Amino acid sequence: MNSTLHIGAHTLSPPVLLAPLAGITDLPFRDLVSSFGAGLVVSEMVASQEMVQAKPGVRERAELGFGAAHTSVQIAGREAYWMGEAARMAAGNGARIIDINMGCPAKKVTNGYSGSALLKDLDHALGLIDAVVAAVDLPVTLKTRLGWDDALLNAPELALRAENAGVKMLTIHGRTRCQFYKGRADWCAIKSVKTAVNIPVIANGDIVDGASARAALAQSGADGIMIGRGAQGRPWLLAQIAAELFGTPMPQIPTGDALIEMAQTHYEAMLRFYGIELGSRVARKHLGWYMDGAQTGKSLRKAVLTERDTGRVPALLARALNPLLNQEAAA
Repeated sequence: MNSTLHIGAHTLSPPVLLAPLAGITDLPFRDLVSSFGAGLVVSEMVASQEMVQAKPGVRERAELGFGAAHTSVQIAGREAYWMGEAARMAAGNGARIIDINMGCPAKKVTNGYSGSALLKDLDHALGLIDAVVAAVDLPVTLKTRLGWDDALLNAPELALRAENAGVKMLTIHGRTRCQFYKGRADWCAIKSVKTAVNIPVIANGDIVDGASARAALAQSGADGIMIGRGAQGRPWLLAQIAAELFGTPMPQIPTGDALIEMAQTHYEAMLRFYGIELGSRVARKHLGWYMDGAQTGKSLRKAVLTERDTGRVPALLARALNPLLNQEAAA
């Protein structure tokens, strides 16, 4: 397996990428994942018209990954004008790669005829792709699904047309839109996309460890993998899988005091980035995942997640992630 991908002038090594996850892959989390090692991290999806009209400030620029190395800025929308303007704004603010979202299954997105709804109208989808490619000199990539439903599995056709329009890489989630996240991702079905195009194809969906990553690559023939939900609470996972598959250095997976320190540092980074009130709310899901991994007892878990004094949370977190204290609490 090739451990390096070339996207325009960019080298993605290893070809293990972090998926965009709304409300999760914010700057503090992307920075944490990148600190262990990742070929590319992708910003949370942003609506193109909203981005242009809001004229992002300093925090929003960081949130979207403007100017950040090894970061792709993902945009979504239904109108070619706004998609082109959003791409142009992102490029002007220092973005390195623009990713187009045609895979989000959320009803609030598809009802607005964006995301995976575009799989129902490839001509319209291509109009958006053309607008983005024409607007910037940056590499443009595309993330989508196998199709709208089992009766409309048209990802190979979209992929070929996208390649002809200038798209440099494709990421395929191995489900249809109507599956949402139910059932299992069909990695074998991604192979039909891979055989349709000559540009790199990334497999996405249900990749949670080295074994599933290896199987996804084998069944899809893809050039790399993208990991989303599997990295929740395990920011080292991408680097760990890269080491197992591509022979890159194995990360030091934090345990004991190192895990506590990492979680505390992540918590403090969220407070700094968002401010105390919003940051403490955003942090809860991440702290919950860390405690899931540590099998924290219910009472300690509740104490961490309900504590309003942010100054007390790091000490509570240290107790919650300490296996000896967990055993005592469970006894």
